[in-house]
Amino acid sequence: MAAANLTESVEFKKSPSNSFKEMLGDAVGFWERQRLLYNLVLVGVVFVWFVATWPHFRPAMHLFRLFQLIGLGLIANVLYCAAYVVDIVVQRSNVSANRQDWRLQLWVLGMLLAFLLTNYWIADEIYPFVN
Repeated sequence: MAAANLTESVEFKKSPSNSFKEMLGDAVGFWERQRLLYNLVLVGVVFVWFVATWPHFRPAMHLFRLFQLIGLGLIANVLYCAAYVVDIVVQRSNVSANRQDWRLQLWVLGMLLAFLLTNYWIADEIYPFVN
């Protein structure tokens, strides 16, 4: 009887690590495919701002501004990784039945937030200082 309890506890300890690896692999499979579209949308926002207000942004074409945009892109991609945490928590819960539905909804909400933050950053931080 004690051997059976020991076996159950050993199996219990093995199961979460294996299932965590599977959940992480499943999350990576979905979110990394969407990252390209995420980055393309954010690059599109910056491109539209530059094209729509080109004469105004022309003086801002300096190496420093390029480094700022690269830094902001890196920050946006680090924040994108927050979806992994939410994904794994939801997979561990009982809600994971319609995984593709809530993942798509989470991606759209995150994309809208990134879109708004990108527009805010350009409009408030970059645009006013360009003469």
